[in-house]
Amino acid sequence: MRLRNIRRSRNIEDRRRMGGRGKAGIGGVGLLVVLAVGYFAGIDVTPLLQGGLPQQQSAPRELSAEEERAAEFTSRVLATTEDVWAQVFPRQVGRDYRPPTLVLFSGVTQSPCGGASGATGPFYCPADRKAYLDTEFFGTLSRQLGAGGDFAAAYVVAHEVAHHVQNELGILGQVHDRRQAVGQAQANALTVRLELQADCLSGVWARAVDGLLEPGDLQEALNAAKMIGDDHLQRRAGRVPQPHTFTHGTSEQRARWFAIGYETGQMANCDTFGANRL
Repeated sequence: MRLRNIRRSRNIEDRRRMGGRGKAGIGGVGLLVVLAVGYFAGIDVTPLLQGGLPQQQSAPRELSAEEERAAEFTSRVLATTEDVWAQVFPRQVGRDYRPPTLVLFSGVTQSPCGGASGATGPFYCPADRKAYLDTEFFGTLSRQLGAGGDFAAAYVVAHEVAHHVQNELGILGQVHDRRQAVGQAQANALTVRLELQADCLSGVWARAVDGLLEPGDLQEALNAAKMIGDDHLQRRAGRVPQPHTFTHGTSEQRARWFAIGYETGQMANCDTFGANRL
């Protein structure tokens, strides 16, 4: 993705200098499986790490060169989402777009939606209209989950911003209310539709930044969508896929809805809640 001449967003809150990384109590393949499930299956795996989560440190620390590069990359990608949705919202929704703040953290942090760690993965909190990202996640995405490439990482940022778009449209609140009125399996099914819609909206963003894409970028995003499907992650964790437990959708569904957004560029085509087939 060509970002050299793209501005850096000012809507970044960097908490990483106050964060520290400890050693997890689970090693090797076991830790990989736990983290993979936590990142993408909507499960807080903190109890599984048996006290081995990174601990917040009070003393400031210096950021590594890799962390600085991750912050610059993230801020530029965030700027592209601001520019895209500032144009798409008035044109397709009829009102102005209010961008979110993206919080960068290291290890652990707090939000109005609760505590977060690298094990719980990137998330969006509607209470403060902020997205939260541990930049170490980019390495996990590439090295451990098989979704390498800068556009795969950009897709992660765009997906969390897409949840903010849903919040701006009132969709998050509506889904929350409906989830409270149904059983767990139905609540999971609603969450799947919510996540697939965010994938589709990420595709709308990707179409709008097509001029910044390099050969292979689109394939990186589609591969990332496949690598984080519920069925793929459950198989990777040694489990038989159980659709009633899915919270993000299958690999095929995630890639297909991203492609729908990319191919059409229309938010109206991202109505996963009205779709007969996911």
